[in-house]
Amino acid sequence: MEIKTGKRRTVSRRVDRREGVKPPRLMCAYFEEPSLEFGGGREHVSPKMGIALFGPRSLDLSQRHPSTVRVGFVGSGQSIESAKSWITSCLSGVEGDSEHPEFPGFQEDRGFFSSLLMDDDWVERITQHEISAFSQRRLREERFACALEIVSDKIRLLSEKDRAPDYVVLAFPNELLQHCGVVDFRDPKLGDVHRDFRRAIKSEAMKYHLSTQIILQRTSEALPGARNVDHKSRCAWNFFSSLYFKAGGIPWSPKGLEPGTCYVGISFYRPLGSKSSTIRTSVAQAFDEHGDGLVLRGQDFPWDESKMGKSPHLDEERAKHLIEMVLKRYEDEMRQPPSRVVIHKSSRFWPEEHAGFEKALGGVRQFDLVAVYPTSEIRLLRAGKYPPLRGTRLSVGDIHFLYTTGFIPALNAYPHGHVPSPLQVADHIGDSSIETILQETLVLTKMNWNSASFAGLMPITLRFSRLVGDIMREVPPDREPLPQFKYYM
Repeated sequence: MEIKTGKRRTVSRRVDRREGVKPPRLMCAYFEEPSLEFGGGREHVSPKMGIALFGPRSLDLSQRHPSTVRVGFVGSGQSIESAKSWITSCLSGVEGDSEHPEFPGFQEDRGFFSSLLMDDDWVERITQHEISAFSQRRLREERFACALEIVSDKIRLLSEKDRAPDYVVLAFPNELLQHCGVVDFRDPKLGDVHRDFRRAIKSEAMKYHLSTQIILQRTSEALPGARNVDHKSRCAWNFFSSLYFKAGGIPWSPKGLEPGTCYVGISFYRPLGSKSSTIRTSVAQAFDEHGDGLVLRGQDFPWDESKMGKSPHLDEERAKHLIEMVLKRYEDEMRQPPSRVVIHKSSRFWPEEHAGFEKALGGVRQFDLVAVYPTSEIRLLRAGKYPPLRGTRLSVGDIHFLYTTGFIPALNAYPHGHVPSPLQVADHIGDSSIETILQETLVLTKMNWNSASFAGLMPITLRFSRLVGDIMREVPPDREPLPQFKYYM
């Protein structure tokens, strides 16, 4: 076996015989693909195959299974009609091919064993007059603000119905995103500002307690074989898995996570505008052992990248406050405190952070602090043409690496299309063995309910940190963001 590093060196098994020099101990192992739990408690390693065979996990959990979902729409007359037509065409199933599994449908007797209700009372149209109102504004930031106000008001109207929809499809017409998809401008108070319409509208919808999903016209009106759109079965899997989750269902549950454990991802974002370039805000994404997630906003704190480095870190008091907030919310939701807490970060723990986290966790029986991030500094090479197996663990002394992408034996395929890089566990302070930490990380890469992909590179605790930060940036400091994870997806 050879291990190639990013500096074009090769680490081999040859033992250095010089007196007093001990070579690092090399160890390579493989973790079996974790199973997921579906309807009736039955198991499969693949989200798509598990749902197709057994139905979603909450199928036999009456308090969580949405047997019907009321779907609202916002868009132009044409974009709404196209979105409805596309959704309806998927309900009885979508054929797959050699690379894309068949989508089993979304009806009472198949797939997710649920049905959609679509009614004209849950439709809010963006009129041609309104499109003209924002498209004719001279400055792009004015077009952005006008369009955002129009769409936000449509969502508000839906939320105020006597029987509001559970979920809203944002069928944006092409003109809207062409005129104001993203905008960069100079604000006298905020400085240089970058805004993304998709992120901003998530923040607006949060005000009305409605989860949303965007469907572009290029998806809903795509012809078979179109090059700029994913295969229809893949689009259907992602759309309906996300819909089921946002409507309150549990598509699948993890296996192999310790009961009573709270998994927390710590990340940071910069507030809106360049004048806040030396300020950061902390965010905690917390998940229980079933995969349910919450997002909690922490405190602002000063951080000057030019003096203190690119990766932000918390001082002891703010670290303590953030985890205390997570523990309180967990206890409110679960009616009991966690027996174990695992904290993930994508940078190493500084001493003050470590001290603050440990103080907050004083009443928790067990804890683990884990710093994990992708690295291209080291690569495993297999004999033959295939990359390393997903689930391969490599240890070089006290440094540990885990391949969460790679060749997947369960699929007999390598679906990623690029040379895989492992995750590096840069720090681990706590009670569990490194084997437990790596196995849990592998499980958590399969917990993205916003799509039906087999697995991702990062654990769910950190996977959406940038997206969540982008949406949090749009939530004003004087408005409390909703904690449910579905509002950020």
